[in-house]
Amino acid sequence: MCGIVGYIGQRRAYDILVQGLHRLEYRGYDSSGVAMISDAAELNIYKSKGKVEALEHFAANKDLSGTIGIAHTRWATHGEPNDTNAHPHFSQSGRLAMVHNGTIENYSVLKKALSAHGYTFVSQTDTEVAVQLVEYIMDTNHCSLFDAMCEATKRIVGAYAFAVIDRQNPNQIIAARQSSPLVIGIGEGEYFLASDATPIIEYTNKVVYLDDGDIAVIDRGAELKVFDSKTTSKSRVEITELQMSIEQLEKGGYPHFMLKEIFEQPKTLADCISGRVSADGKKITLSGVIEHRSKFLKTKRIIIVACGTSWHAALIGKHLIEEYCRIPVVVEYASEFRYANPVVNQGDILIALSQSGETADTLAALELAKSRGAFVFGICNVIGSSIPRATHSGCYIHVGPEIGVASTKAFTGQVTVLAMMAMLIGQMKGTVDDATLERVATDIRRVPTLIKDIFTKNDKKIEELAKIFTYAHNFLYLGRGYNYPSALEGALKLKEISYIHAEGYPAAEMKHGTIALIDNDMPSVVIAIKDNVYEKTVNNIQQVKARGGKVVAIVTEGDTIVAQMADYVIEVPEISECLTPLLTAIPLQLLAYYIAVNKGRNVDQPRNLAKSVTVE
Repeated sequence: MCGIVGYIGQRRAYDILVQGLHRLEYRGYDSSGVAMISDAAELNIYKSKGKVEALEHFAANKDLSGTIGIAHTRWATHGEPNDTNAHPHFSQSGRLAMVHNGTIENYSVLKKALSAHGYTFVSQTDTEVAVQLVEYIMDTNHCSLFDAMCEATKRIVGAYAFAVIDRQNPNQIIAARQSSPLVIGIGEGEYFLASDATPIIEYTNKVVYLDDGDIAVIDRGAELKVFDSKTTSKSRVEITELQMSIEQLEKGGYPHFMLKEIFEQPKTLADCISGRVSADGKKITLSGVIEHRSKFLKTKRIIIVACGTSWHAALIGKHLIEEYCRIPVVVEYASEFRYANPVVNQGDILIALSQSGETADTLAALELAKSRGAFVFGICNVIGSSIPRATHSGCYIHVGPEIGVASTKAFTGQVTVLAMMAMLIGQMKGTVDDATLERVATDIRRVPTLIKDIFTKNDKKIEELAKIFTYAHNFLYLGRGYNYPSALEGALKLKEISYIHAEGYPAAEMKHGTIALIDNDMPSVVIAIKDNVYEKTVNNIQQVKARGGKVVAIVTEGDTIVAQMADYVIEVPEISECLTPLLTAIPLQLLAYYIAVNKGRNVDQPRNLAKSVTVE
């Protein structure tokens, strides 16, 4: 969940490192730091608690020379956020500096052993243990940094992405990866290193993604070399061309990335759909499904694993696949699945859902399913990330970089892909007739335009509505059918960025306990679109109103029944029932955003959160 940056070339490293840290700050913002080998051959480390701007203030007027360096922005795991625990970390002699993303599970055992050899520690981090271990191996075995890193990775248990520099060799960075992402950018006589491609695209579109067990030797002016850490045999270097622009990483005039990403959804969903749904709505093309047609036709069960917002999208996917494909679907939290000794059979299909493609629990879950004979299909946003490389097949959602920590456009992208999958598989199985396919596929193509319509009619209205509820302490979100997961997602968005307690429930379950909380001070957001349980939801609204509760209702355009009983109404256009979560998500995202802004929250970087959860 931390962000790593590295540079070696002809430019001043500090400028590139700090710019890269700003690009990666969404991965963690508890503290940050840089390590550079100066023109005078000194290893200088500057680090500070807080965001990157605090580091810049601290480093001002320091020696910032040097053309090689590594940097880090932290989401704290071991040790509280402070200056001492911030990365990079020195080795005891001051010769080595290391940055690290991940969690070393056996760090306490290693620390005890190193202490017995006279090593002392100034921080509470597992990273300091790792850099001390590398130096101990170098001193004991009289070996190179590369050899010491190979040996150290054999002794370390856990997830890691390491980058290390040696004061005695200002022409080399060593990087290693295991279950935590690292990408190397290849420029003209220079190299860039980062946790993802966002700090690199400004300088080059040629990158190499490291695989688990890789160690990269990045020498100034030399060809990039990648080795297997266990065998030290040379690995093939595969260069990928990035499909990303620098404009996608800027706010584009919006006050926050989150608001920009909410308003990008008409375009991002058009990109997601492009080339996949025919203009006449009679054909859906997803090559990752079509190429494995027999797997989907023969399977008796689909398992979807995900975390957070992706888990809510997975619940909608379950509803879609079961209704239109008649295949049983189980949705599991990836973190629970991997430790539950799950029943996975030959012929099962596991769908791994992740925006970043780096979610540690989801990666572990798919590897477990693969080991037990399941066919694994990935649905991700980040091209070249770990999950797409680990799965048998998959589908990208193509919504562009998502910088705001609270996911918005990735959620709608995931639901859109799941809807297209359900229609395609249903057509292949014969459970979806031509008329249904054409109706739903045509509506999928309409979604971007309908979302624009929601913005036009409701943005200012929701902004004003948010002022009324800014000081609420609790919220209840209710929905049924396809929009029960939408209620969960709406509650999560509010919790994430405003820090207001909120709960999402199936509307009918409210009376099994939750209704005891209803009073004049607890607003309820009810998704009451016209679907097959509309009348039931109307009854649930009446039950809330009978207890004095305030109701914000999301309804289908033209609804007059709910409008007479709800306190506030937000309309969304009519569409096929299975696609309604794509429209109801928009007002829920805007409501959470405007409430958080009114409360003065840091919307893009909410406390205690980071974008990519690459540790357990």
